[in-house]
Amino acid sequence: MSRLSKYTPRKVQLGPNGERLKTSAMIASIAGVDQRTAPAPFGHALVELAKSRPEIVGMTADLSKYTDLFVFAKAYPERFYQMGMAEGVLMSAAAGMAREGFTPFVTTYAVFAARRAYDFICMAIAEENLDVKICCALPGLTTGYGPSHQATEDIAIFRGLPNMTIIDPCDALEIEQATHAIAAYKGPVYMRLLRGNVPLVLDEYGYTFELGKAKVVRDGRDVLVISSGLMTMRALEAAKALSADNVDVAVLHVPTIKPLDTETILREAGKGGRLVVVAENHTVVGGLGEAVAGTLLRAGVAPKFRQIGLPDEFLDAGALPTLHDRYGISTGAVIRQIKGWL
Repeated sequence: MSRLSKYTPRKVQLGPNGERLKTSAMIASIAGVDQRTAPAPFGHALVELAKSRPEIVGMTADLSKYTDLFVFAKAYPERFYQMGMAEGVLMSAAAGMAREGFTPFVTTYAVFAARRAYDFICMAIAEENLDVKICCALPGLTTGYGPSHQATEDIAIFRGLPNMTIIDPCDALEIEQATHAIAAYKGPVYMRLLRGNVPLVLDEYGYTFELGKAKVVRDGRDVLVISSGLMTMRALEAAKALSADNVDVAVLHVPTIKPLDTETILREAGKGGRLVVVAENHTVVGGLGEAVAGTLLRAGVAPKFRQIGLPDEFLDAGALPTLHDRYGISTGAVIRQIKGWL
């Protein structure tokens, strides 16, 4: 049984008039009020793996606390490496460890891996096809600290990198399962990481992660939402709300961005009469939306197609609920956009 089967509702502090109190822009959770969560699913999954996999090591760039690697560091201090604020050194050292037979799980913020350490990842890890797992917190718009920490273009950057597998999990259950799956896979992986108290959603649908596979989490006749990451959670929430207006929404979850499950996407998008919407916590440039659009165009499948994603601009700083609504990736914004397209 998964350790995530036991959970407690997240407690959100409310003001005297019932308003939600402000939280730190850096560590704010994406979980809603009273939403079920599980703490540090990546860290706990890695500890479980390490019990039978002595070659697994944890490495970070001074961010074990904020990437949940501290759980592993506490359990296996002799297999934990703190490399300091030097992402290039971190990636190069991980490549060296992989060459010696270890399986490094490397953590930092997504923006630092994609922007600061790209060349080191490319030349030291991807070109050599080494068994390094790069697991990065704060993907897309999951922090309010502004452009210096918002990795809105990380998937676009890594999609063009040969040998790199890209994973964008939805919730705590999938992070746990995906961590086990990428440990079993030989080769470099970039996984977007939700940290802290992570929402628990997919267990309600009997979902199981499979590397390279997209899955229909919910079926529907009117709209097909193709989504990844936290936007699958938003899509499922929107689908429940829209059902009250007799709008039937299907949700196709695509956690593996590369390699893309084109067969499933073409099968579902090819079913006639449905609006196809791609929803992603990423810029509309170069991410899942354009990957799906290219797949459909090359196959001659031409449904009515729309995108929900972040704009091609540097985003504002602020509170996450406000930013998600402003940039169109809150549940309410998803509902409004789908209604406007029907």
